[in-house]
Amino acid sequence: MLRRWERSAARRRISAQASRRVPGTERAGPAGPAAGTDRLPQIRHIVILMMENHSYDNYLGMLAGRGDGFLIGPDGKPDGSNPTSAGVQVPLAHAPQTTQVRFVPTQSWNASHIQWSGGTCDGFVRSIEETVPGGDADIPMHYWTEADLPFYYWLARTFPLATRWFSSCLGPTFPNRRFLISGTAHGLIDDVPYGMIDYPESGTIFDHLEAHGISWVNYHQLTPLQVNWRLLSRARGLSYLRLLFGAIGGIFAGLLPALESKVQTTAGLYPLGFLRAVNHLRPVGDFLAAARSGSLPSVSIVDPDFTATSEENPQDIQAGEAFAAQVVSAVLAGPAWPHTLLIWLYDEHGGYYDHVPPPTAVAPDDVPARGLYEKFPVLRLFRKTALGRKVTAADSGPRTYTQLGFRVPAVIVSPYAKPDYVTELAYDHTAILRLIQRKWNLPPLTRRDAAAADLLDALDLEGPGAFMTPPRPPAPGQAANG
Repeated sequence: MLRRWERSAARRRISAQASRRVPGTERAGPAGPAAGTDRLPQIRHIVILMMENHSYDNYLGMLAGRGDGFLIGPDGKPDGSNPTSAGVQVPLAHAPQTTQVRFVPTQSWNASHIQWSGGTCDGFVRSIEETVPGGDADIPMHYWTEADLPFYYWLARTFPLATRWFSSCLGPTFPNRRFLISGTAHGLIDDVPYGMIDYPESGTIFDHLEAHGISWVNYHQLTPLQVNWRLLSRARGLSYLRLLFGAIGGIFAGLLPALESKVQTTAGLYPLGFLRAVNHLRPVGDFLAAARSGSLPSVSIVDPDFTATSEENPQDIQAGEAFAAQVVSAVLAGPAWPHTLLIWLYDEHGGYYDHVPPPTAVAPDDVPARGLYEKFPVLRLFRKTALGRKVTAADSGPRTYTQLGFRVPAVIVSPYAKPDYVTELAYDHTAILRLIQRKWNLPPLTRRDAAAADLLDALDLEGPGAFMTPPRPPAPGQAANG
């Protein structure tokens, strides 16, 4: 009864949203089959495993003979550097350990635009000098190798590697993960939850799946109490009250935890959709059980523990690799493998160097990008405080979404994957939306996903499946606490 009510409510929302649809977002599939019709029966399960904060070069730059990584010099070391503000060149260097440094590098909106530097990609060192004074400005030039990340290198060598997968905007986690589920950041440019009490005009992909009875689950590593309270506290507008009373009371420092906020679940990035999303949240253990039994939903988003296994600094990247290996291996070994497509990727580059300039992109909609001061003008009174300067350092920069972010590692894992294949199509996270829309003949959400490149480039759905017998993966690297 509850599911029928949810589906009916979702259909009413989709119907209302259709009248407000952004021009240029016609249905992804051809006219004919009704929305919700399955047009790719070979693929029954789509699994999205989005990790955190690493660029393509940072992880896969040393992948030899495949993709587009570092140019290797005669000494066997990568050839590349970035200048300091004084003009001193800082070369690429192998990271001395797999545990990262807290707060460095940074992928804030401002830092990412400094790193991009008009397309020269020479602002990585300067971004630390300018936005994290006192931080080690050499760290953005660090990279890891196959010895550090054996499972990831195996993944990138075995299945189709996307050597031109860019994050959806030059900014941090929340805006980029919003693109994954709604085709837009809807004005967000930072990870401050105070600005998240909104909802996209065309809804999210979850609304469209629900409206057509297509199963989806967001698997996570939190307890139900943690998930419910954190989402509910944002959904009910309590953030606004905390902000208001904090500002009036002169305790602007109360914003500090918000500036360092972590995502809790991907489905929670639009807190106003909390009540609709809560019935689709499950612990990661349920994903592993569903993979073993062959009962995966049609669409799965598998979230890491964003404080321990997401690979954001200061975490040990091998702990994240071990988690990802567990998820991928469960899919490979499960009875649903012959009909599954898994995408392993990262939300954004984390402030780490990449040598490929990201291209421009179509603006997703007409919602302007806005920082904290623009959303809450009263906070401009605090610009000269220490925390106020931190907000300025994080949110300064252009106010458009017409520039993709830096490349991230991405591999398409499926029994129908083309063997020994590297796709050079320019993807961003909305390519996943287009895949879902193509399979079920759903309409695009924004202009961005309407224009997204096709992930089927990496598949051969006409043949028997080159990887129908799944390959055997190696063990991941051994984390310090493993």
